[in-house]
Amino acid sequence: MMSGPASWQYWLRLGVGLVVGVYLARQVRKPSRWLGRPFTWMMNRSHSNLTDWGLKHVQVDKNFTVLDIGCGGGRTIQKLAAIATEGKVHGVDYAAGSVAASRAKNAGAIRDGRVNIQQGSVSQLPFADNMFDVATAIETQYYWPDLPDDMREILRVLKPGGTLLVIAETYRGGKGSGVTGPVMKLLGSSSLSADDQRELFTKAGYSEVQIFEEKRKGWICARGGKPSSNFEPGTQAK
Repeated sequence: MMSGPASWQYWLRLGVGLVVGVYLARQVRKPSRWLGRPFTWMMNRSHSNLTDWGLKHVQVDKNFTVLDIGCGGGRTIQKLAAIATEGKVHGVDYAAGSVAASRAKNAGAIRDGRVNIQQGSVSQLPFADNMFDVATAIETQYYWPDLPDDMREILRVLKPGGTLLVIAETYRGGKGSGVTGPVMKLLGSSSLSADDQRELFTKAGYSEVQIFEEKRKGWICARGGKPSSNFEPGTQAK
């Protein structure tokens, strides 16, 4: 058993480690305006390949109006704007640091009127009904406060026939989930399986729900559409 100086030094190091760990976890979840900038840059780099893989599962036409929810460092907005060259891409994030980083990353497109980024919550999106052809949510669904209601809120802003695409680099039952699970708990995050995602989309009122998995890397992509008409929430489209 430690005693004397060795004891207090151990507890001091442990206390500092816990404080730093909690701070880092909070910055990953909600980057601050200044100190969070390195985390948004890190997310841009680490999520790029995941984003490219996920976007292969949705059609984005050049004249589409697109929404990126939880836009983080703004790299996904940049990718979407390069596809929707005659449309417009909107980004929303509840963290001031992410909004600032996204605006800096897309400054030219914002000046040209092709991109708009604002602060807001997925639970109360600052957009009109039936506005978007496609909505994307990449590495952000973990942190939504009310998954069923938030999914319905996204459905509200989608056009009839529009599509929601959710992409994540970890999910329950996927490769490495035994290691990432405790980390997600530390961040206060949800952890859904492929079946959970399918059920979440369907109960929220989405049709033609499909789940795609990249099992070698443990990635998942869930896609669902806003019905054009005559579709009852809670039923699976054929």
